[in-house]
Amino acid sequence: MEVVVLETPAEVASLAADTIEDVVRRREATGTPAVLGLATGSTPLATYEELIRRARDGRGPSYEGVETFNLDEYVGLPDGHEQSYLATIRREFTDAIGIQPERVHGPDPTEETLPAAGERYEAAIVAAGGIEVQILGIGSDGHLAFNEPGSSLASLTRIKTLTATTRKDNARFFGSPEAVPHHVLTQGLGTITRAGHLLLLATGEGKAEAVAAAVEGPVSATCPASVLQLHGHVSVLLDEAAASRLVRRDYYREVYSGKPDWQGL
Repeated sequence: MEVVVLETPAEVASLAADTIEDVVRRREATGTPAVLGLATGSTPLATYEELIRRARDGRGPSYEGVETFNLDEYVGLPDGHEQSYLATIRREFTDAIGIQPERVHGPDPTEETLPAAGERYEAAIVAAGGIEVQILGIGSDGHLAFNEPGSSLASLTRIKTLTATTRKDNARFFGSPEAVPHHVLTQGLGTITRAGHLLLLATGEGKAEAVAAAVEGPVSATCPASVLQLHGHVSVLLDEAAASRLVRRDYYREVYSGKPDWQGL
């Protein structure tokens, strides 16, 4: 696990964008389109905006042929609902960057086929060749996607019941907690850790305690994000506020500043 402590959220977004562009360019050079794992939420949004800016300025790679997979999806929303995660990621990122809509995927919440939705999504990821780089945020309680504390570290894509706290947290998108769906489909922690490179982004003091538990605490289902310690290629990009509870933050700064120029994340 490489922990990178940067000054500002803008620097976090810029370095994350560099990393994603490197993957897309490298894959483009081989004739094999990149497969990206995307997260919704406020933290990754700055990275998406930076990638869109670069593309519009002519500085970014071509995203034609790139395939994406979302972390999760609400169950029970009407087709085309603006707060579905598939609609959100298309609105906030993939449409603007030029990824074809049919290559933007999320778990299928269709009621009639819901029991097998997790297995279908797992199979779709495998059929695409696996996710090369997965963007992640972290919840204030250490959750990844909708894998809340207590989730199995080996879990796969499945349906989950949202707690009252989570529904309250998401009420700002729906107008009231009552309007938030009770269930979601989410990639499991085992699914997430199958990706080649995990890119965890965290900014703000509100994430500091969860980041410290995930990075420096024990590996435990109590902090689902601690499973990242078991992965072979994890980059944790933090601003000063999100890194404020890390005991070894000076060490992380020293190691990152001493990296060779040619060595990426």
